[in-house]
Amino acid sequence: MKMEHSVVLVKPDGLQRGLIGEIISRFERKGLKLVAIKMVQLNDAILDEWYAHHKEKPFFPKLKGFMMQSPIVAMVWEGVEAIDTIRKLVGVTKGRAAEAGSVRGDLAMSQSNNLIHASDSVEGAAKEQGLIFSDDEIFKYTSALDMVVYSQEELA
Repeated sequence: MKMEHSVVLVKPDGLQRGLIGEIISRFERKGLKLVAIKMVQLNDAILDEWYAHHKEKPFFPKLKGFMMQSPIVAMVWEGVEAIDTIRKLVGVTKGRAAEAGSVRGDLAMSQSNNLIHASDSVEGAAKEQGLIFSDDEIFKYTSALDMVVYSQEELA
């Protein structure tokens, strides 16, 4: 099976509420590997590219304003089928409708202030990673846990 990268952003509301450790802990407990992390202040150029699919929608200016109100914490997580796994851990967009046990299901109420972003595809993850991280900020390393998180067949 192929290792995937997924970009996760802890949005301004997650930072303001002090939930970064809680969110990281959930991904670590699942067995995902953190390969990049930094705090970033997003700007117009990054957000225009990041949310290009929302650019013509009426809520776009408010979304950009929300995402620029404070820094965010950007991460890249690695794992087998990491994108789908992380999307399940994060929960559906609308916090109050998200599944109990998910980040949003346990910690969010809003549709827009929903704490976290996670890549939705391999292509999306590659684009997002390129917008925030340089190649030298993504670390390749062997974790002591790799051999107990996955079977040998999954790592082959």
